[in-house]
Amino acid sequence: MEEPEMQLKGKKVTDKFTESVYVLANEPSVALYRLQEHVRRSLPELAQHKADMQRWEEQSQGAIYTVEYACSAVKNLVDSSIYFRSVEGLLKQAISIRDHMNATAQGHSPEEPPPPSSA
Repeated sequence: MEEPEMQLKGKKVTDKFTESVYVLANEPSVALYRLQEHVRRSLPELAQHKADMQRWEEQSQGAIYTVEYACSAVKNLVDSSIYFRSVEGLLKQAISIRDHMNATAQGHSPEEPPPPSSA
């Protein structure tokens, strides 16, 4: 009769011990320790990712600035086409006056007088 009674007492002791270990393993301080270990392992990698993202952001901002500057330069060139046409007209007029002066200096009369200066 001693044997089953001892087994029952042994089972109760092991059950209580298992329950105690389970409670200790899941106690909040143990959870905080596990959380701390997780953060300690993960933080360097997260910090590296953050640094990489900041570097990529800076490179992207530089590229965006370059593209915006190039677009502005192209727009300014398009807007200045009026001035280029004006300069072209003035150059044609100057060439015509030069040709007229050369013809007059050589004693020939030119076929067509130069247009009047509008500047």
